[in-house]
Order: sequence, then structure tokens, then C-alpha cells
Amino acid sequence: MRASVNRPPTPDGDEEKAAEPTLQEIINIKLIESGEKEKLKELLRERLIECGWKDEMKGYCRALTRKRGRADVTLDELIRTITPKGRSSVPDSVKAELLQRIRSFLLSAAL
Repeated sequence: MRASVNRPPTPDGDEEKAAEPTLQEIINIKLIESGEKEKLKELLRERLIECGWKDEMKGYCRALTRKRGRADVTLDELIRTITPKGRSSVPDSVKAELLQRIRSFLLSAAL
């Protein structure tokens, strides 16, 4: 049988199943609705400043722009370059504290 070029394909039943949110999406929604996500972000900012991570990243960015030349570095390139180093250099104690706070939230929210 020939397919019609004037008619869009009939959607599969799989598309309806994809409309249900995943567990990660549900957790994210609950964090946002409760205001806990903003509290966690603020806690993360405080801890990263306290441990010197922010200053370390700022210095790394400055060194990178000096090395390549200020005019030759774009923001996107800078972000792409420092992101892996930034993520790997977050102290384990900060990660553990945030994880504990998230677990406590999930237990209290009964998810």
C-alpha cells in the first residue's frame, strides 16, 4: 500500500505513554513547589564559597582568559572548558550534605 504524502503519519500508542512524568521529573516538581529547590541552591552557594571553590574557579577562568587572550575567549567556550573541572572539584562533604538534605526531603514528602 502506498503512503499518502498529504496526510501526516498516524501516531503510535507509545507517544501517550511518554506524557507521564518520570520519577526524576516528579521529584523536581515537588522540590520546586515546596521551595526546597531554592533552599538547596542557596545552601550549595554558601558551601562552595566557604570551601573556596568559587575563588578557585574564578582564578581558573582568569588564567584561561589570560592564556588565550581576552578577545579570543567566548563565554560558551569558557563554560565548556571549566564545567568538567568545576564539577569534579566540588568537595565530597558538600555533595554528601546536599544528598542528605534531598533524602530528608524525599522521606518527609513520602515519595
